[in-house]
Amino acid sequence: MSLLRNTLVQTSLTLTSRILGFARDILIAAKIGAGPIGDAFFTALMFPNLFRRVLAEGAFTQAFVPVYARTLEAEGAEAARKVAQEALRGLFALAATIIIVAEVAMPWIMFVVHGGYRNDPVHFNLAIILTQITMPYLACMALTALLAGVLNSAGKFALSAGAPTLFNLSLIAAALVSDSPTESARYLAYAVVPAGIAQASLLWWGVFRLKVRLGLGVPKVTPSLKRVIALAIPGVIAASGVQINFLISQALASFEESAKSWLYYAERIYQLPLGLVGVAVGTAILPRLARAVRSGENAGQRSLLNEGIILAMAMVLPAVFALMFAPAFIIESLYGRGAFLSSDAQRAGDALFHFAWGIPAFVLIKVLAPAFFAHEDTITPMKHSLASMFVNIALGASLFFWLRSNGVHGYTGLAIATSVAAWSNVALLITTLIRRNIFRPQPYLVGKLIRIVFSSACMLVALHGLLAHFESENSIIVAGRLVELIVFVFSGMLIYAFSAWATRAITVPELLKSLRK
Repeated sequence: MSLLRNTLVQTSLTLTSRILGFARDILIAAKIGAGPIGDAFFTALMFPNLFRRVLAEGAFTQAFVPVYARTLEAEGAEAARKVAQEALRGLFALAATIIIVAEVAMPWIMFVVHGGYRNDPVHFNLAIILTQITMPYLACMALTALLAGVLNSAGKFALSAGAPTLFNLSLIAAALVSDSPTESARYLAYAVVPAGIAQASLLWWGVFRLKVRLGLGVPKVTPSLKRVIALAIPGVIAASGVQINFLISQALASFEESAKSWLYYAERIYQLPLGLVGVAVGTAILPRLARAVRSGENAGQRSLLNEGIILAMAMVLPAVFALMFAPAFIIESLYGRGAFLSSDAQRAGDALFHFAWGIPAFVLIKVLAPAFFAHEDTITPMKHSLASMFVNIALGASLFFWLRSNGVHGYTGLAIATSVAAWSNVALLITTLIRRNIFRPQPYLVGKLIRIVFSSACMLVALHGLLAHFESENSIIVAGRLVELIVFVFSGMLIYAFSAWATRAITVPELLKSLRK
């Protein structure tokens, strides 16, 4: 399958999941709002996800896929199955160990990740209980991530992209059970682990259909597992750096009531283009880059990276323009009901604005990093990630305390630091790839990017008039802000598509050619 076709499969299914995710978050916002209960619940979601990003969906999978794909091509299906089985057992055993330790140590862990509430025993203890309930989700995600690696290596992207819909459906059902904020938070936490089991079961069935028979058991340290571990360790360190940033940001945010909730709702929106575009292109590009490396096609690698950058920026830049233009409008349209107030929307919108200008960098990292993974080089991305981690920590803490000392909320400084750090990481990745002759900007790349920016600006002019119309007394839309947001989004998409076609930023022949590759 082509890069574009793989990306479209990943993107369409991810979009379905994200739409359900927004429905879930709308319900959560209405039931528990942005406050101490919301901060406790989002801490309970954050902590197992922190380890998931480090171990399962991050470094381990990125190390596993090239080893599995190379073994499958060189030694056959049975040898690759053994690699997958030992990797699966090793990852699951590690996840189980972390879960046991975390469950026992959770009261002390909360002093680090939720320390701002230590003098509020009711909500501090609520965060402990909710996190203990959700923590086993990590084991499910460890299984899911590795099984997704097996499927993606075989060119099967549908199940791994669609599995998160089960998580969202589970939490949507849980959110409908009670109208009490505290009880709603508990029911939502109880729904997390069953959702993870359903996701893992779906992917296990998909792998079974590929006739790859896997089973849990005591892991054996085989040469192939040692190779995966050796490749994963630098990635784990790199991913740990990113998550340490996140952990410190969350720990600081706990000292401002509702700040965790505001950041969560802002992150949910900026993660949409990142998930739809960055993760999709990165997932689709890695197997093709790995094949190009094995066959020695240097020109093919460079062309693929240029194609990936153009495709990613063409899909993400219009979203960036819109998010920076109307962040509070977007958040209030989605979440402004029930316990989520207009003031909460404004605060979350301030964070979203600063996350938004970092989105292109977040996406580019997802596109560029696979070029290193395809060469089985996880050390270089680790070094770059650690460098950006120090930028994020130093700048984030400095801005947080400086803003608070000037009588304003400090959480926006955390969003600013996150975006600055992402752009510093991109600069390091691009510089290294150019120096190694893995990436060379093609002459058409700059021209395409200029056209994409111009098309996005044309869209923004039209959206400015549309938003002014919504705010006027003559607006014909009376069904509420959510309908206005839908009109806003689809109008922007249509205007951008026309502008991109008119400026030849995106052409039909290019899309058809990419689909045929």
